[in-house]
Amino acid sequence: MNANLAHLLLRAQDAPGRAPYRHWAAGRWADVTAREVAARAAQWQAAFRREGFAPGDRIALALRNGVQWVAIDQAALGLGLVVVPLYVDDNPDSIAWCAAHAEARLLVVDGNRMAASLRRLGSQYALPPVVVLRADEVEGWTTAEQFLPAAGGEFEVLDVDPDALATICFTSGTAGRPKGVMLSHRNIGANVEMCRATGMARPDDRFLSVLPLSHMFERTGGYYLPLSIGAQVAFARGVAHLPDDLVSQSPTVMFAVPRIFEKFAERIAQSLSATPRRRRLVEACVATGWRVERGHGTLADRLALRALRRLVAKPIFARLGGRLRIAVVGGAALDPAIARTFIGLGLAMLQGYGMTEASPVISVNRLGDNVPDSVGRPLDGIEVRLAGNGELLVRGANVMPGYWRDEEATRDALDAEGWLHTGDIAEIRDRRIWIRGRAKDILVLSNGEKLPPQDVEFAILHDPVFEQAMLIGEGRPYAVLLAVTQESDERALVRRANEKLKDFPRWMRVRRVIATREPWSVDNGLLTPTLKLKRPLVQARYSERIEAAYASHAVEG
Repeated sequence: MNANLAHLLLRAQDAPGRAPYRHWAAGRWADVTAREVAARAAQWQAAFRREGFAPGDRIALALRNGVQWVAIDQAALGLGLVVVPLYVDDNPDSIAWCAAHAEARLLVVDGNRMAASLRRLGSQYALPPVVVLRADEVEGWTTAEQFLPAAGGEFEVLDVDPDALATICFTSGTAGRPKGVMLSHRNIGANVEMCRATGMARPDDRFLSVLPLSHMFERTGGYYLPLSIGAQVAFARGVAHLPDDLVSQSPTVMFAVPRIFEKFAERIAQSLSATPRRRRLVEACVATGWRVERGHGTLADRLALRALRRLVAKPIFARLGGRLRIAVVGGAALDPAIARTFIGLGLAMLQGYGMTEASPVISVNRLGDNVPDSVGRPLDGIEVRLAGNGELLVRGANVMPGYWRDEEATRDALDAEGWLHTGDIAEIRDRRIWIRGRAKDILVLSNGEKLPPQDVEFAILHDPVFEQAMLIGEGRPYAVLLAVTQESDERALVRRANEKLKDFPRWMRVRRVIATREPWSVDNGLLTPTLKLKRPLVQARYSERIEAAYASHAVEG
């Protein structure tokens, strides 16, 4: 069997059924058939051949999700080229560096603005030729219309070695330059088959594509998986349009980061704040639904649940389109309380775990076997075990061969027996995995006490006064909290933070809070494109205030 991932589109052309894609075009939603996607891919292939691209050459994409992304990806894979997806919302310097480091032969971008930014960086990096998909004003750019021939002939899929490189995905590094994760056709194909084997996704499903396709979570779960089973994908228009897109497209499956559902839960809470009776009904529905889902419900519970869900859950889920049955959540820790809320209301919210280096899905909770404070059991075919320090190790056909031109990083991540060192501290019971923190993120106070910063931050962020939070304390006598908040009274902030830490050991309490009103974002360089905190940069940004906080407390003490 040919291992080329582009066979997914080739097979989809001949499969009966509905169109695999929906997108917003010319002011309306339109279906796009597999044959139409293949025809677009064939045009790109004709252009790649004209330019003399050979198997193994790299094609970089900095594009928003859509049919063009799929067409270019399939075109490149079909010819044995290597796709280098880049985050369209990343800063231009990072995009330019990644494209140059991968030695891409071509970079395809969305529009003029990105192209102009890259042009200004041209003297710093060996940038490839740039093709612009949408050029409002032609200012010397090569547009897609100019680059592509009028017709491309037949879509071609070459035989490839299963271990041939399919993609280089740059991890959004929280410190220093990102690393290029090399993934083969075998790696990604194996992970798609592992996801299929769970049986949770069905051919009659409609996926809503929200996360960027440059993220392997969305690419494997929200692109290759549905294409492999004949399901449909609707491409959301962006975060601003997400509420409308959910209602109009009525998806049944969605891959998401926790923040999307955290915001939805906040809106539910706000809407119920003025209606105590309805709030009590929702709380009763959640509590009853959770008991039933855990197998502890009585007959009376099950009967009451039908009425409660019809009365209060149905109107809530209408805002999500009314048909959403599965939400797979990953990329960050999911608050179990939020998961229990949605599960109790009737939505299967399944937390999973993965990393780009594993193509990316490692484990996920399953329908009928959902423990939301865990990340589920490993997919079939994936081995897991713990190192002596509690670090989670992973092995399987989905694990990368290494990092692009970085032998040292590869040796650090992969041992001689093929185990991937995830860097996450975990607990495994009955093959179910709980993530307990990052091995390298543990803060060690000057007295030897150890703090898991993410656990502390996660607890503090349950208080809505704290918008973002980061714990400081490495080599220090006590912990200090750096927080984005609109509150200015430090004493009140310290008290509120420690109220959320009452179940933690006393030495984990914070002594000072450094408040800032400026959010940490991708634009100001303090978050990665996948919204992970760049801890060293945040600490450097506020270093003077941190030093002053420790100095003043020492004087006061």
